[in-house]
Amino acid sequence: MNSDNEQLNQTDSGASMPDGLQRISEARHHDPFSLLGKHDDCIRVFIPGASQVELAEPGKASRSFTRLKGTDFFEIPITDAPAQYQLKVTDSNGNLYTREDPYRFGPQLGDIDLYLFNAGKHWQLYNMLGAHLHSVDGVEGVLFAVWAPAAERVSVVGDFNQWDGRVHAMRSRGASGVWELFLPDITAGTHYKFEIRNRHGAVVLKQDPFGNQFELRPATASIVTASTFQWTDENWINKRASAKWQHNPCSIYEVHLGSWQQTDDHNFHNYKRLAHKLVEYVRYMGFTHIELLPITEHPLDDSWGYQVTGYFAATSRFGTPDELRYFIDHCHEHNIGVLLDWVPAHFPRDAHALAQFDGTALFEHEDPRLGEHRDWGTLIFNYGRNEVKNFLIASALYWLREFHIDGLRVDAVASMLYLDYSREEGDWLPNHTGGRENLEAIEFLKELNSVTQTELPGTIIIAEESTSWPQVSRPPEHGGLGFTMKWNMGWMHDSLEYMQHDSIHRKYHHHTMTFGLLYAFTENFVLPYSHDEVVHGKGSMLTKMPGDDWQQFANLRLLYGMQFTLPGKKLLFQGLEFAQRQEWNCKTSLDWHLTDAPAHRGMMTLVADLNHLYQKHLSLHQLDFDEAGFEWINANDVENSTFSFYRHSKDRAESLVVILNCTPVSRDNYKLAVDAAGSYLEIFNSDAEKYGGSNFTNHEVIMSHPQPVMGRDHSLSVKLPPLGAVVLKYVSGH
Repeated sequence: MNSDNEQLNQTDSGASMPDGLQRISEARHHDPFSLLGKHDDCIRVFIPGASQVELAEPGKASRSFTRLKGTDFFEIPITDAPAQYQLKVTDSNGNLYTREDPYRFGPQLGDIDLYLFNAGKHWQLYNMLGAHLHSVDGVEGVLFAVWAPAAERVSVVGDFNQWDGRVHAMRSRGASGVWELFLPDITAGTHYKFEIRNRHGAVVLKQDPFGNQFELRPATASIVTASTFQWTDENWINKRASAKWQHNPCSIYEVHLGSWQQTDDHNFHNYKRLAHKLVEYVRYMGFTHIELLPITEHPLDDSWGYQVTGYFAATSRFGTPDELRYFIDHCHEHNIGVLLDWVPAHFPRDAHALAQFDGTALFEHEDPRLGEHRDWGTLIFNYGRNEVKNFLIASALYWLREFHIDGLRVDAVASMLYLDYSREEGDWLPNHTGGRENLEAIEFLKELNSVTQTELPGTIIIAEESTSWPQVSRPPEHGGLGFTMKWNMGWMHDSLEYMQHDSIHRKYHHHTMTFGLLYAFTENFVLPYSHDEVVHGKGSMLTKMPGDDWQQFANLRLLYGMQFTLPGKKLLFQGLEFAQRQEWNCKTSLDWHLTDAPAHRGMMTLVADLNHLYQKHLSLHQLDFDEAGFEWINANDVENSTFSFYRHSKDRAESLVVILNCTPVSRDNYKLAVDAAGSYLEIFNSDAEKYGGSNFTNHEVIMSHPQPVMGRDHSLSVKLPPLGAVVLKYVSGH
């Protein structure tokens, strides 16, 4: 028998409350199981608001507890500890109810689970920590568990106990830092939080870091959740696991669910409604994947989801977790992959979430030179702590496994790699070798990529990494970070910089466009025009283009023709496909009315045709990451600001010729070098009338001439449209 219990039994009922009971009544006791529940000689309960408590044992008459004078503690002596019992409680209003005693149940978490967590290797940690429907000896309830190693006391609070932290204090699992409590009779839909008393005596209410659902903002309670969804995408998952994603087309439509399209009264559609509307549109436009800006729970709409408070919860803005599952299942049913923008680089300071979770810098660093992003006002994860690494890797696996997400786009990787990222001299701490590299973050990223690709083959992890860090998309065993792909931010900046020059000046910046091909195959690149390019005063893609309205549209059609024919997977943000005129505004729906105008409708048709062209022709996607898939025909036509190149499929089974005329001058007989004699057919022209162009196209089959040009044996005379992209296919020999 422990000392608290000995002291209690030696105390006269008329004396002042023993210290152990005093600490429980003040919600300060770190080990409530030492006093409450079933012991060798008694059962003791603490039930504020009860006027009477009775013990109900199977097959026996009820017996009354004795109230310890002046307290809300009730006690009954026992000689043989009952295997099972319940409590009949009469409250101060005379209401009678029967409940289980949560303090009669032993520990539920296994030692091996706790060990794996502390070692940072529990890949299904989301099934251990958090709130989960659970059964003990036939008694149904919820098992709550949370990591708070520096807490003095942790309680589960909610509507079921009037948010009273004294009532359901949790069991400490010692050095693991984990607290747990099985609460019988709690069901899915219950709202709860953890009340944490830290070692400085301060008490805070915290969301569950592993919560699977939260109240709609601005409310912040966690919600006990259980899925009943039945997946129907087994064939998709099996196909994904065996697919050669490197050689398959990947054209991504980046979407912010809150602003893609809203209801007539300017509210959000729910996940189910979005599933049908968005999938129908994406299929029409020909994209292979939808990438969702973060839908992990977040308190502020204006953060676009990037300030995450719920790493295991789909935001309630658009419905329930099972409604999101429906969305993803529906996408898979129609052969559309789903990627999730995921944010392991930083988290917000909101008091109800991860910051100073147990009164210490638990998830973040204590030193602000390591633990704060000055620019964003957020906190940086401590990647050197096993449990924090496990938290993040488990989050990634949760979305990939439990929601059948096909891949993650990892936000702000550059900020993770460098200790001096966006910091002034003296405002950062070097690593143990004196360098600026964040060695702990690097190891975390390598492990993240190794684990996800081992556990869930066929899923992809894409890095948003804006520096020249080497081998981002190469295997860790070969010195890389292990990502499957990387956004090509350099190409994105170069292409936009080039296109924003007036066409008459482009010849002075010609090799801005050729430079990206010098490093195009050093990584597995995605060519992105993302949300970041149409916010914060940058203008829309259309208004970036120079010239009058006609030239702006022609330039943008040319730019997209360039994007879809250069090597690399593709990404376009919502609204870019129909040339929205305004910057993106996360608070309102896209300007869909524009698609009634011929020029905007033409842009939509162009992007849809580019998607279908890209997917239909192996030469445009099969060797996206292999230099054998690209060959310059003429990279040096500076005076005409024109570029031409081949795209090849494997073993050159198919080759397409691409010509980009970056001036508003049409050319009737542009001499183009080719390898093969024969006839060529124009299969794409961005100046076609259906796209809103002038229809300066090659209507007839183009025959080659036996006139050597630029070291090749044959040549073509091609009509080049103004500000146009042309794609030719070899048809047959002479």
